[in-house]
Amino acid sequence: MVEKNKIYEIEISGLGTSGEGVGRLNDFTIFVEGALPTEKILAEIIEVKKNYAVGKLIKILRESSERVKPFCPIYENCGGCQLQHLSYAAQLKWKRQQVVDAVQRIGKIHGAEIFSTLGMKNPLRYRNKMQFPVGKNLAVGCYARGSHKIIDTDSCLIQKELADKVLAVTKKILQRFNISAYDEDSHKGILRHIMCRVGFNNELMLVLVTAVKNLPNEKSVVKAIRAELPEVSTIQQNIQTFHNNVILGRETKILFGRPTIKDKICNLEFNISARSFFQVNTAQAEILYKTAKDFAELTGKEILIDAYCGTGTIGLFMAKSAYKVFGIEIVNAAIDDAKKNARENKIRNAEFIVGDVVKILPRLDISADVVFVDPPRAGCDKKVLETFAAMNPARIVYVSCNPATLARDLAILKELGYSAKKIQPVDMFPFSSHVEAVAQIVKNI
Repeated sequence: MVEKNKIYEIEISGLGTSGEGVGRLNDFTIFVEGALPTEKILAEIIEVKKNYAVGKLIKILRESSERVKPFCPIYENCGGCQLQHLSYAAQLKWKRQQVVDAVQRIGKIHGAEIFSTLGMKNPLRYRNKMQFPVGKNLAVGCYARGSHKIIDTDSCLIQKELADKVLAVTKKILQRFNISAYDEDSHKGILRHIMCRVGFNNELMLVLVTAVKNLPNEKSVVKAIRAELPEVSTIQQNIQTFHNNVILGRETKILFGRPTIKDKICNLEFNISARSFFQVNTAQAEILYKTAKDFAELTGKEILIDAYCGTGTIGLFMAKSAYKVFGIEIVNAAIDDAKKNARENKIRNAEFIVGDVVKILPRLDISADVVFVDPPRAGCDKKVLETFAAMNPARIVYVSCNPATLARDLAILKELGYSAKKIQPVDMFPFSSHVEAVAQIVKNI
């Protein structure tokens, strides 16, 4: 029996889905944050559940050869990264194994070829978007591990350098004008988050997320930011008045500049608004999309469906190699951006439609040759997958940010007459536990 508050010696044999060490003790699974496979450790049990326990790392008795010193001074407390203590090569191997385990254990699929994870040559300074929560005394940074306590920081080495400057300047100006931080317990205060996006040629968007409709000293704040951040292309206020943990609200006001900035994937330029989805790692997004295009096996004659199309990035990337692209997305602002992106990139064979995929696809009354889908972490509803299958495509290309839901959906598609042939993991988020994967799924003959 494993007892709470006791210290045990544990052999770590693997990593959990959040990057925590996994070991066994008296036929009980133990999760220990910060521990690595092959290590022998001392851990204090801090939580005991019916089928597992959680331990706190006390001492490493035998260290893994893959353990490295974290490069970030606040890594031990910050919840933004989970794997800085593991070598990057080992991270890539583990991320592939995550996909293998999910596909085989959850999906019960054993015939798909799963390639090595595609990583980055330089896995630092890759994030083009950061969202910093704001707390008491205008502490701004990332949440501590497993809590909503904010770790105040001046720099984050996985974000663009310009974002560090945004962080420093914005904190100073908000303090100067006494803009209070939002308190999620009392639901009082003004500033909830500071969000920035860095686009092509360091084009900068700054978004102040507030719990109130009117930003105090708005004109003075904007003037001060522009004086110290000449790089800023647009300053916006997003209004989030609800008492919940959702970062962005439904209303966004332009305080300076235009509604969007531009970023570039390969030779295509994309307009990005505050609420639009766009890949946060532009360099790896190119690799992801090229993989998806290879898996689509386009000849120029295909009708392609881009479900959950967002601002149209993947559909437009594919359009020049397809006959016709239909992009579907439920967010109005994203479709507006997609249409604008198509016009500005002079792509005329792409049509973008607002609405629910399940309702829109039957109305199109077409047979798709290829369906591309990039769903949220929850994956696809079974009705969505059934709708895809009813269109009788030769191939489905599925981009996943969650191996577990990918595996579940592959199992459903197998019942609908489709088989996963190839899966390519891509490291979009170095030093985190997340992994993206592109799956080629073909219709059974």
